[in-house]
Amino acid sequence: MSSRIILFDPPDRFVAGTVGEPGERTFFIQARTGSQLISVSLEKTQVQALADRLVYMVREIRQTDPTIALSRLEKDNAPLDTPIEEEFRVGVIGLAFDAERQLIQIDLQAVSESQEEEPNFIDVDDLSGDQDVLRTLITPSEAQRFASRAHSVVGAGRLPCPFCGGPIDARGHLCPRSNGYRR
Repeated sequence: MSSRIILFDPPDRFVAGTVGEPGERTFFIQARTGSQLISVSLEKTQVQALADRLVYMVREIRQTDPTIALSRLEKDNAPLDTPIEEEFRVGVIGLAFDAERQLIQIDLQAVSESQEEEPNFIDVDDLSGDQDVLRTLITPSEAQRFASRAHSVVGAGRLPCPFCGGPIDARGHLCPRSNGYRR
């Protein structure tokens, strides 16, 4: 089976969001252009890492080329578009900057179904594997907006216990620092 590259160049909307209650949430990234909508699922840590890396990347782009204008885009607090149907689960994420077009390329590659170990990185120029890839090209301003929303989504989960740092459910939790008493 050959891989598909699902291209959004540029998307009308590119956001991170969740479905479910805190502690049982599923994280998604959605890209939409017109009536074409793609949703891919991933881990909370992957959303956090992507947002952090995009913030760092935009900062580096600005330092390298101060002539790149960053505009303040309106916040996107709307819920995920429906229907939310997982196209695939993300395994590896790749980032690149196209200096000529001044766009950030984000590649979200599906988890490999083979028994081989996942590579630590993907070459955004050579996608000869058999995994599908969601490729999105966004401006640095859109990257900032994506990162801001992603940080909000990740931070909207369960509150951490002030004693042990573990997540507190609605029913509380058994805190090891309080000898097993519920907090």
